[in-house]
Amino acid sequence: MELSVIHSRALSGLSAPPVRVETHLSNGLPAFNIVGLPETAVRESKERVRSAILNSHFEFPDRRITINLAPADLPKEGGRFDLPIALGILMASGQLQNRQCTDHEFLGELALDGTLCAVPGVVCAALASSACGHALVVPSPCSRKASQVPDARILAAPDLLTLCAHINGAQALPTEQVAEPAKPPTYPDLADVVGQGAARRALEIAACGAHNLLFSGPPGTGKTLLASRLPGILPPPSREEALVALALRDFQGRDEDDTSSRRPFRAPHHSASAAALVGGGSHPRPGEVSLAHGGVLFLDELPEFSRHCLEVLREPLESGQVTLSRARHKLTYPASFQLVAAMNPCPCGYLGDLERSCRCTPEQIQRYTGRVSGPLLDRIDLHVPVPRIPPGLLLESGGTGEPSAAVRSRVALCRERQRDRQHCTNAQLQSTALLQACQLGARERAILEAAASKMLLSGRGLHRTLRVARTLADMDGTDAVREAHLAEALGYRTA
Repeated sequence: MELSVIHSRALSGLSAPPVRVETHLSNGLPAFNIVGLPETAVRESKERVRSAILNSHFEFPDRRITINLAPADLPKEGGRFDLPIALGILMASGQLQNRQCTDHEFLGELALDGTLCAVPGVVCAALASSACGHALVVPSPCSRKASQVPDARILAAPDLLTLCAHINGAQALPTEQVAEPAKPPTYPDLADVVGQGAARRALEIAACGAHNLLFSGPPGTGKTLLASRLPGILPPPSREEALVALALRDFQGRDEDDTSSRRPFRAPHHSASAAALVGGGSHPRPGEVSLAHGGVLFLDELPEFSRHCLEVLREPLESGQVTLSRARHKLTYPASFQLVAAMNPCPCGYLGDLERSCRCTPEQIQRYTGRVSGPLLDRIDLHVPVPRIPPGLLLESGGTGEPSAAVRSRVALCRERQRDRQHCTNAQLQSTALLQACQLGARERAILEAAASKMLLSGRGLHRTLRVARTLADMDGTDAVREAHLAEALGYRTA
């Protein structure tokens, strides 16, 4: 047989389109050609495949070899096609039987000795192959990630020779089983936070309604400490959320096995570029906002980020997704995250501090705070001051606050109440559904209208205030939004 077809999967965003690896051996001068829009890493697979076949004790055919990666208009990238190319050559040359390949799909990069190396995108490929009823053969190092997909049949192959023995029926590969985590993931505990009752209250509100949060205060008051405790009080992610987060992290190719059930917490440095935050590149990859999907994106020293980087966050904060457009294709990645930001009130950090005086001029303060635009601040629901804690309280308490587990149980109940009522969190409520969920009495409506006019709230600010008030009512277990809920929600807009 001089013609063979092996099935594989490409990677395009979070989809894994099918690819047919067609191999043809013909007479003529020895040559090795790969067609079908391959990029550099795919073209370089010729040398890896040649060495892997020879070092696996097979013969490399001394003939004219043509590899077609179909469909021809789909860009192919990475080393994921090494394994199907090698199998196609062995099958076309008669060294491998044409068995168990019609309902199998293959992914993997080959080392020169025939060992299979991990490739990114196995979770997306497992989702697609499972939907088609096919088994997926992947390198052993990434088989545990692929096996997290429900109903997927994953075969882990350590090297080319072992896989060929499986195809020839000499030795069957084991089917990878989903391993349940031995214990739930651990997070930093909220009990470590000393004092800061108002900030802890705002943190719980943000967790209950999935609201964005801004901490402002002098340096060293616990803003970063508070932000890092938010994932620990969020309810565990659903199976679908965990799979999407795992697939996004799989793009990096360095994901740990025990992180599939964790809420992500991403904290990029303020020197990060806009492409690092929202994704990009010639071959677009997800950025920090997508890697934080279902979890928390923490921006410390918010004004130190470039103005352009902060402005590109506005669209994902509203839509919950990022669309990267290029000349050849357009990719959309999910980016539904909670933004938690921290900043000082002025360049020196001590504006409004009762113990240290601020040395900044009004122009310096205006220039510093002006780095964060009004439209971005308008998208942050809770603006919370974090004052200095007395030294005596820090030395005496030693972190005896309420633990994360107790807060998480209340957050879970509040989230469940929202799901039963509207099938989403309060922060995700659209305008029409928001007005239905927050039907105000005459007195509450008059109070909100007067406050919105006095505070010059935008339409977005008014709706976000209503969402926070709805969350406060849910935390109190009441169906109606009361005057106290509106007053507290408005307070977070003026802090």
